[in-house]
Amino acid sequence: MKPVKLLLSFSLIAVLFTSCYTEVVVDDYEEPTISINQLLRSYELWYVDINKTIGYGETPFLQKAFTVSFRNGTLYANNNIVGLGSTGNGFGIAVADYDAYDMILDVNHDIDGFETFDVFQIDNNTIELYNPNNDTSYFLEGYQRSTFDYDFVFYDNIHYFLQEYEAWEKTYTSEYGAINEFDNEMFLQFLAGGDDSTFRSSQSENGTPVDLLYWNYTGVYGVGDVTGDMYLKTLTLDYDSFDNEYFELSVINDGKIELFHPASETVYEFVGRGYIQYLKKTNAKGVTTTTDKMRKHRKDKVENPRENTRQ
Repeated sequence: MKPVKLLLSFSLIAVLFTSCYTEVVVDDYEEPTISINQLLRSYELWYVDINKTIGYGETPFLQKAFTVSFRNGTLYANNNIVGLGSTGNGFGIAVADYDAYDMILDVNHDIDGFETFDVFQIDNNTIELYNPNNDTSYFLEGYQRSTFDYDFVFYDNIHYFLQEYEAWEKTYTSEYGAINEFDNEMFLQFLAGGDDSTFRSSQSENGTPVDLLYWNYTGVYGVGDVTGDMYLKTLTLDYDSFDNEYFELSVINDGKIELFHPASETVYEFVGRGYIQYLKKTNAKGVTTTTDKMRKHRKDKVENPRENTRQ
């Protein structure tokens, strides 16, 4: 009888271990506890990290936006650097209607039309919007308005700020500093589009309306960082007729900049004329008041490994 008892004991132990293992697997499984609408509304602002985009396509309204917000079926966006943090109490302007269900986001944009996305939660404050129509993913980082670093976004995108006025008019030249060629330049213009590096300058008299300016020169410009000082930038204007003009660029407010010219030790101030708001609506007269502006990637685009998961 002892061998039989021993065999039965082993069989009982095997059954118990099998049962325990099965129960552990069941206990570890949890159903999702947050809906897509709760996820989208869990943060007041979603920063569009344009340089993390994967895929070769473009979704226009995301390519233009610095932040987006999902508020009760209305999509808001900060498309401008001017007014960032103050326009729409920090949310920006209303640009679209949206519907969210089953981890799918449908957006009907006022100008760019309909787009649909698969939504994936990447981590605690990051979501991926995958557009199956162009096989491109945008990655959004969530923030509350009270903790969002508006200043960082502003100064990290100064070249877009310069483009948001039709022209910059020189309103001040310091009495100190050596006489130099740039003293004659009265207006600057930084053009959006292309490779975001084209500027024009004019020697027209102060007070000339923007649409009557004569542009004496068209060249290439570049904005650079200053190590250890987020609030100070460099601006280089490439004039073929003489040496490049190099400045230290400081922002006084949303409509005024200061250029310090180290070569002559002259300080200039320029005021923005003709603010360009990147509206995404049609006005009451049926006229669209918008200007194309696409944020540029700072690295080469790469293929999106995510396959279309839409059934």
